[in-house]
Formats: sequence, structure tokens, C-alpha cells
Amino acid sequence: MIQYQISPLTPNSHLFEVLLSFKSIPGQSYTLSLPAWLPGSYMIRDFAKNITEICVFNSNQQAIGISKIDKQTWSLQASDEQVEVRYQIFAFDLSVRTAYLDSQRGFFNGSSTFLQVHELSDLACELTIQPSKLAEHSKWRVATGLTRANETKKYQFGRYIADNYQHLIDCPVAIGEFDSTEFTVDGVVHHLVFTSKHYGDTQRLADDLSKLCQHHISIFGEAPFKEYWFITHLLANGFGGLEHKNSTILQAGRFDLSNPQQSSTERTEDYRTFLSLCSHEYFHAWNVCRIKPKEFIPYDLKQESYTKQLWAFEGITSYYDDFSLFRTGLINFDEYLAIIAKNSTRVNRGVGELKQSITASSFDAWTKFYQQGPDAVNNIVSYYAKGAIIALWLDLTIRSKSNNQYSLDTLMRELWIHFGRTNIGTREDDFINIANVLCGEDISSTFKHYLYSNERIDLTADLANYGVELQKQKFKKLNSLETTSASHYHAYLGAQYKAQAFGLVITQVLEKSPAANAGLAVNDILIAVDKVKVTEQSIQALLDHLPANSELICHFFRDDQLLTSTLKVIDSPLAGIAFKVVDENLVKRWQDIISIE
Repeated sequence: MIQYQISPLTPNSHLFEVLLSFKSIPGQSYTLSLPAWLPGSYMIRDFAKNITEICVFNSNQQAIGISKIDKQTWSLQASDEQVEVRYQIFAFDLSVRTAYLDSQRGFFNGSSTFLQVHELSDLACELTIQPSKLAEHSKWRVATGLTRANETKKYQFGRYIADNYQHLIDCPVAIGEFDSTEFTVDGVVHHLVFTSKHYGDTQRLADDLSKLCQHHISIFGEAPFKEYWFITHLLANGFGGLEHKNSTILQAGRFDLSNPQQSSTERTEDYRTFLSLCSHEYFHAWNVCRIKPKEFIPYDLKQESYTKQLWAFEGITSYYDDFSLFRTGLINFDEYLAIIAKNSTRVNRGVGELKQSITASSFDAWTKFYQQGPDAVNNIVSYYAKGAIIALWLDLTIRSKSNNQYSLDTLMRELWIHFGRTNIGTREDDFINIANVLCGEDISSTFKHYLYSNERIDLTADLANYGVELQKQKFKKLNSLETTSASHYHAYLGAQYKAQAFGLVITQVLEKSPAANAGLAVNDILIAVDKVKVTEQSIQALLDHLPANSELICHFFRDDQLLTSTLKVIDSPLAGIAFKVVDENLVKRWQDIISIE
């Protein structure tokens, strides 16, 4: 067994101390390293850069030499039967991916914290989590999906066990004086942990989440974990999540939780978004944590692992995260249609999908998606957003061609049985072959076309079969995805922006739009249009008062230079998407949950 110990060394300096010890063979060389990335976040992050000190000793506490081989790898030679490695981690990244420590709380992912002994990576691991020595931290507790040793009770500091290194780094840990709530679904205890102050109704959240968890378990037929942890960092503003096999790390705004002053039927948009995030990461416990591409078995965390299948693992999950909110009664069908219309609009308003296929987007996640530049809206497509559209097409297609005997639920259950349970990696053809069987005909040509073409997907006919009309609409406002019917003029700028104390900072410029034609670029600060100082309110009012094709002088700063250009404002293109129910009876066929017993 490999033994790890971690302690919050100096919280105000953001330092954890880690002690790694293992039995060794005298004279044998051992290789130690940290991963370069972690599953679920497809970008090289070079966690080893946060190791500030490292030294090695034998059983007599005599120093052993250690050599650095590359940016994340060290080598040492054992001098007797025990090796002890001590090192410090600078932890100042309050995201879902790395590690953080201050006087209020601590958090770490094992992938950014625990060195792997490559020659012993299959051995069981024991982790001792030590409490802070500071008196003001006497009420700190531990939240993690790691297996507790016999003497360690839930939420306590002490010993935790992992089957091997991969298991160890798949269970993130939060420490602090946090709020926690529990609920049980299908005999599985689920934990809600919030690492900082909030004002939410956690019991109502538990009630709502229990419905979502039951929905997902029912699709796959079983829960592949004995307990589950929702660990949430609450910030002034925040959003994000990262999946693990029996837990998820989430980030949200402090007021995104359910408001205890509202009735049980009221759910704010922020709260619905948080529920959707929880739903998304929980679905991942099956879809990508266990059902995963063959390229990920086993994970190679030293370098990029390329796959063309992220459209399925993120896109299908993105389809279910909101669809399950409707199915469980947390939102109504009109609210659901508004959500997927917004997603469709986000894809349709740019030309990225006309330049990059969804499989190419998956393959290039490491650079183009995770390191998006100012050109992203014009040159790439999201495998989340367009992947969800393909999942919608696939669900409606399977339902239609099987006369509503099967659905995407059935496909996901089959993937679980044949690939998730067995730990066999999927190939692209596995999705297609199962879909062909469920449809009772070969849909390979259309399926592959959607995956590999740089074309828009038109679901008008597919939705019409289920009583929903797809409408192409104009943008109602300049800086919003909100759409409206095409019957009236609506000024169009083709840029997104953020207000600041002096002017509007341009954050996005759509190709061939009025903003692009005027030469505006990301990070420009627009200060005046038609010699009128601009704010979010004034620019909207100004353009609403002028006719189409008005040519206006605009002034903006680029870096510290004041530039002038001519802005020709046009009527909004029909780039927005809306959905409208036109046949309630047909809609019910889509809304039905197919029996997959």
C-alpha cells in the first residue's frame, strides 16, 4: 500500500504539505509524476508547476537524491526499504480543477496534488487527511467520495482508502466549516456540501435533486456508486462543474440556490440553471466516467488523448440535463422549449458550424475549444451545444422510426450494459449500430453526415412530427440572445459587449456583421455613437429610434488610441430560433418516458 498524508500547512500562504511514503527495493529506481491534465477537462494544465519544494528521505531520515526529468516527472533511487517524499503544493486556484487553501476553506483534486509512483500505480493507496493546527479551524470538516477507513467517520479528518492511484485522484476533497445536507435515492445516500456562506433553502434543493437523481438512475437501471457527493464552491459569481465517478465539484453564485422566501412552485432562472448543472454532472457518472471513448481506456494523463466522440459524452449529457428538469416537473414544457431554443440560437447565430464539424470540435477540444480566442464564435462549434442538437435529432428519430417503442433512453441503457458495466471503450460506430437496431433501419448515412459535415442541422420536419414548430426569428435586443417574430424592424449590431464605467467593452464580433464591417474588434471600448455617449441603455434606445441602414459615426478606443469609423446598422437577420407547440397530442409522444425495463 502507498501512503499519502496531506496537511494544510499555512492557509494564509496557500500551502498544503504532502507526505508520500512507500516500501522500496534498495537500489531500484522509481519514477514520480503529476498528471498534465485531469479527466473531464481537456486541456494541458501542468499541475506540477505548483510544487514549490520537494525532498526525499530513506527510513533513517537520510536524504536521497532526486532528479527532475521533465516538467512533471522526477526520478530517484531507493537506498533502503522505505522511501519518504515530502513536498509542498501552492494552492490558489478556486476552480473545480486544481487546489485551493486559505483561512476560510481548503480543496484539492488528487490529480493536482498527489505524485504517482509509476512502478506501483496499481497498489492500493491510503490517504491521511490532517486538520489545520490553528484554533480557529477547530470546526473544519472533510467532504470526499473516498472510502473511509473503519475508524474514520463521515466528515471527519483521518484515514481514507483508494483502490489504486486512478481511484485516489478521482475523489476530490473539500475541507472547511461547510454546510451539508443529505438525501437518499434508491438506497444511495447523496450529500450536498457548500463550502462558503449561502442563503439557500437546502432542503428544497435536496427534494428537487432527488427527483433528478431518480430520473437518471431509472434511465440506466442502477446506480454504480454506494454514495454520491455534490460539493459546491459558492462565489459572488461563478458557474462550472467537473464530474467524477461518485462525486462532482460545482461552482455557482452565492444566490443561485433556491430562495427560502419563495413558494415551492417558484424557481428563478439562476436556480433552474444550477439544477441543470447538477443534472449534467450527475449524468456524467454514467456517461463519460464509465461509458467512455476507447481512447480514454486507460487514461494517459501525461499528454493529450484525442477523441472525436466528445459530441456524444458532452452533447448527449447536455440534452438530458434540461430535458430531465421537464420530465421531473421542475420546469414546464414551454420553459424547456425556451431553453433548447436558446441553445439552438447560440449555435445558429454564428458561422462556426459552417467551418468546423462536431467531430473536429471534439478532436480539437484541447486547443480550439478549451483555449478559445476572440475568433471562436466565427470559426468553431461547441460539441456541447451542437452535440445536444444531434442528441435531440437522435431521440426524435429513434422514437419516430420505432413507433415510439424506443428512444435515446434505450440507447443509453444499451451503452451502459455493453460498455459502461464492462469498461470497454466506445467507438463512433457503436452509437450508430445501436441506433440502427432501435430504428429498425440503417440511418448511418444521415448520422455520419451530421457528425462530419460543416452544415447546419434543420430539425423542422423532425420537430413537426412531434407537434412542435421551429421558427426562425430576429434578435429582440442588441446584446441578447432573446428573439422575437420577424414582423417588425429590430436594429442589429452583431456584437456582444459588457458595460464598464466608461463605455462598452466589445467581447464578441460576428463575422460580416455591422460591427465587423465597421472594424470593431474584441477588447475595443466603444464610447460614442452618432456623437452620443454610449451605455447599455443609451445605445439600445438610440438605435431603436433610427431607421434601417442608418450610417452612424462611432468612436472607440483600441488600447490607448481613439479611433473613428462608420457603423451601418441593419435589420436583424433571422438567426434566432424559437419553438412553438402546435399539436398537444403529438407533443405527448415526445414527452413520454419510454419503458426500458
